[in-house]
Amino acid sequence: MVRAPGLLAALLGLGLALALALRPAGAADCGALGPAERLAFAPAAKTRWLAPRVRAPGPLDPLYGTVRRFLSVVQLNPLPAELIKALLNEPSSVKADEVVRYEAGYVVCAVITGLYLLVVPTAGLCFCCCRCRRRCGGRVKMEHKTMACERGTLMAFLLLTTLVLLIGVATAFVTNQRTHEQMGPSAKALPETLLSLRGLVSDVPQELQAVAQQFSLPQEQVLEELDGVSRSIGNVIHTQLKSTVYEVLASVLSLGQTLQVSVDQLRALNATSAELQEGQQALAPAVQGHRERLLALLQEPGCRGCAEALDRAHALELGADFSQVPSVDDALHRLKGVPEANFSSMVQEENSTFNALPALAALQTADVIRELKKVVAQQPRELRTLVEAFPGWEAAAHWSQALEEMEQSSRPYLKEVQRYEKYRWIVGCVLCSVVLLVVVCNLLGLNLGIWGLCNREDPSHSEAKGEAGARFLMFADTPGNLPSSMNLSQLLGLKKNLSVLLAYQQCKQGAVLWTVLQLNDSYDLEKHLDISQYTAKLQQELQKLKVDVKNLDLLSPAARQDLEALQSSGLESIHYPGFLVEIQKPVVNISVEKLAQELERLSQTQGNTVLGQQLQKEAQGLRNLHQEKLLLQQSLVAKLNLSVHALASSAPLLQPETSNVLDRVTHLEGELPTWATRILKNESECFLTREMGYFSQYVAWVREEVTQRIATCQPLSGALDNGRVILCDMAADPWNAFWFCLGWCTFLLIPSVIFAVKTSKYFRPIRKRLSSASSEETQLFHIPRVTSLKL
Repeated sequence: MVRAPGLLAALLGLGLALALALRPAGAADCGALGPAERLAFAPAAKTRWLAPRVRAPGPLDPLYGTVRRFLSVVQLNPLPAELIKALLNEPSSVKADEVVRYEAGYVVCAVITGLYLLVVPTAGLCFCCCRCRRRCGGRVKMEHKTMACERGTLMAFLLLTTLVLLIGVATAFVTNQRTHEQMGPSAKALPETLLSLRGLVSDVPQELQAVAQQFSLPQEQVLEELDGVSRSIGNVIHTQLKSTVYEVLASVLSLGQTLQVSVDQLRALNATSAELQEGQQALAPAVQGHRERLLALLQEPGCRGCAEALDRAHALELGADFSQVPSVDDALHRLKGVPEANFSSMVQEENSTFNALPALAALQTADVIRELKKVVAQQPRELRTLVEAFPGWEAAAHWSQALEEMEQSSRPYLKEVQRYEKYRWIVGCVLCSVVLLVVVCNLLGLNLGIWGLCNREDPSHSEAKGEAGARFLMFADTPGNLPSSMNLSQLLGLKKNLSVLLAYQQCKQGAVLWTVLQLNDSYDLEKHLDISQYTAKLQQELQKLKVDVKNLDLLSPAARQDLEALQSSGLESIHYPGFLVEIQKPVVNISVEKLAQELERLSQTQGNTVLGQQLQKEAQGLRNLHQEKLLLQQSLVAKLNLSVHALASSAPLLQPETSNVLDRVTHLEGELPTWATRILKNESECFLTREMGYFSQYVAWVREEVTQRIATCQPLSGALDNGRVILCDMAADPWNAFWFCLGWCTFLLIPSVIFAVKTSKYFRPIRKRLSSASSEETQLFHIPRVTSLKL
């Protein structure tokens, strides 16, 4: 029974130690600090998006499609990759027959065009010479049944050919004008594209610098939390230990109060016993004198009815003998001066000291926190080289300058292009006007010829209108892969060869340069994001945090001496039943008050006046004895009874309780520094984990910004797409359509000449059929020369 409370205290301490040791550092122990807050980083990547240029749908789209299909038919051979590669790298190794073989379709078209330009003017020249000698122009037509049908058919074919020519020349006019209109915006789009590419190149270092500078966000957050980490750690230590400390201090206070009560009771017991013994010494002679006198009076012969009173007088003796009670002098000697300490003030003071632990922790860790702030304020060396080590960093400025110079130097050339475009437009209009003149002459000739046929009565009558139509028809158809110096992989210092096609496809999808250039093979981003040395310094400084709780004395030396004196006082060894035996006895064996009443009654019934007066005197004497001594002695007995019962019930528990409290205090005072150190270590790890969370957020954000957002190369693919739209859709398509329509009109001039010559014969005077055989012959008619034509 004596060792059980001490064992209980040890088990309680062991349980607390295990609870502190087995808690996971990242879970419940970190509840006070919690996970790292979410940092809001400002986007470092600038929004660059080159607006795509698109040709608006129009009525000429079918014509553009027809031209493309025509060119596809002309050029059937696939793109000669090897030939282009050889042309770019070793131009001297390219053979002419290979180029001709690839461009076979265009060569055939060129040959046909050459033959056309050679044969048609030659035939026209021969026709003119023949006309000068008056040997061409045909004979005068003889009237016959199918003449009207032949004339109508030729006129229909000529009209159809003329209409097709009219459509072609109108389309040529439109496409020529469309080419002229598109040339201005197309020329202006080139500097805009170069400016966008310049921004793409020049903004990359700035964006990387902005990424590196935002390391200040986690730094500022950590510095802010460092200001309160000491008090926070002190609060956690206080929170985790307060239940145990408060319980022990409450036990100490309770035991101190019990000690005070027990000592007071013991002293009261001793004082009461002494007073009872003194009272007993004074009471014994008085009781004995009253007994002797009563025996003498009640035994006189003349005392009537005194037998019963005589029996009572025989019993008039002291009952309790307080000189027989156990001595408590030894216990009193051991508890002399106890309690020396004021347990209430002591516990209140210790509570105040323990409650001031957060402020105490802040004071004790101020120097370490100051050093920690110096470490946090530094920037990791790896981040400082993040920008300089980026591929193309040194070339970025040169590229930006080169693009700027290209943009500035392109403006004069673009003005020249616009000026020459004006000349091209004029030449195109002239060519279209020549073809239009042919069409107008055809239509005018047809109209005049038809008018002449309708107005003359005699087909053989040569009318000026029909002759003029024939002249217009005769006049109008007279004919007229990359080299090494451009290797992007070498320029950027990349380890892998870069596929331009794949890069273009990725840029078009909005990929960033990190993905397009495959920088993960040539640039170790993780090396520059490795801040382990930085965090190691932070962890090293955190390990220097110390909180000293040795100033927390749960039990002052005086209080400990008091409890040790109580523990060795032997209160539980006092024979309290010895007190109870005497307490249970009456102070006098009979009731003195009843005996006094009996004597008064007897005094009134006695015949002897002197005896009666003596009995009356003894009765009064007994009452005085009862009032003056017996009542006081009885009150002292009652007081002694209370003290004895209080000590008898508490004394057996005082020794084990005192041992338990002393054991718990001793154990807690020995373990408090260890527990505080363990909690401090755990909270330091929690704080480090929380602060590393901020740096981890920064590293993850940098990784995402660099690999997914910074330097999107969409402007590059957009520039290529816009270039294709400008060159192909806006310039090449109208330009090709113009020449296609002009060529279409040029080749239709041949059937136009044929139908015009044939039709012109039916607009001249018609010879009537003669009876003679010679009348079937046609006479030659004279077609005036072009130089002599007068309108």
